[in-house]
Amino acid sequence: MEPYVTLKNKNGVGYIEFFHPAQNSLPGNLLSELARTIHSAGEDEHIKVMVLQSGGDRTFCAGASFNELVAINDEETGKIFFSGFANVINAMRKCPKFIIGRIQGKTVGGGVGLASATDYCMATKYAQIKLSELNVGIGPFVVGPAVQRKLGLSGMSQIAIDANTFYTAEWAMQKGLYTQVFDSAEELDDAVKTFAETMCSYNPKAMAEMKTMFWRGTEDWDQLLLQRAKISGRLVLSDFTKEKLKEYE
Repeated sequence: MEPYVTLKNKNGVGYIEFFHPAQNSLPGNLLSELARTIHSAGEDEHIKVMVLQSGGDRTFCAGASFNELVAINDEETGKIFFSGFANVINAMRKCPKFIIGRIQGKTVGGGVGLASATDYCMATKYAQIKLSELNVGIGPFVVGPAVQRKLGLSGMSQIAIDANTFYTAEWAMQKGLYTQVFDSAEELDDAVKTFAETMCSYNPKAMAEMKTMFWRGTEDWDQLLLQRAKISGRLVLSDFTKEKLKEYE
């Protein structure tokens, strides 16, 4: 299947779905399309609530595109590459509508950032999480603020330093990333649909004001996440990281 980003309105719920055959990893063009789609859905008066999900059943998101990562050869390209997830997270943050996360499987790196940037996140028991960036000589700088906002500094530090370990969905729920964990994707889908359609009956203005309240203190993220992207863009050019990346080719 070809990569895609789609938006479908079902009973006032805007379902945004992304897919890439490489375990739902996200290259720059797909990240740009995802940010644009979130912005568009946020402005659509016929959409009351949004759901962020991915295609397939095994992996929610494997993070950034490895092929694009290894091709970076200057700081400006690196900054642009790492700004991809920054732009999506900021689009989610500034969207006036609540975004429900549907996490059906494992999620790594930038994918953990996307899950963390949702306003209400539901998952299956297979939705383990890992911040693997330190494995290749960089760090979760861009997604760090979103992950820390959900897991707290202690939880985020734990998975960022322990970069080889997948943490269970139950652990992620205990730390506040997931609100509920289900045994199957079918149960998850039923719960997401029921919850989202119930939310459509609420006052949109009240939900928009609540979202502003919940995200208070993040007003500097437009600048902060770009600064973090520069750090990653610089580190990916280091001799250490270049040698590390060769191990994965």
